[in-house]
Amino acid sequence: MDTWLIIVIVVVAALVVALLLWGVVRGRERRLEQRREEASAHREQSELRARQAEEREVAAREELDRAEHERAVARGHAARADEIDPDVDIDRTKGETRDTAESEGRF
Repeated sequence: MDTWLIIVIVVVAALVVALLLWGVVRGRERRLEQRREEASAHREQSELRARQAEEREVAAREELDRAEHERAVARGHAARADEIDPDVDIDRTKGETRDTAESEGRF
């Protein structure tokens, strides 16, 4: 075989190997970029859900505060009703109320 033919075959083989390596590297870079984009989308979704969860927590705390306030107002009304109701005997030492009709067996 002639020397020039061997040189051409070696050069062509080197070019084929270089093209294969270039293709492998480009494919890997594309896959990495796709994974980066997917990770970015997941991070955005995570941040959005975290903000929504924080907003819900704030709303829940506010609702809890309103409920506790309403409960305190209701207890105040119940205490006032017990104070003015002639049928309720308030045991001041225990803080308990007792319906006199119930304790006297009138029902």
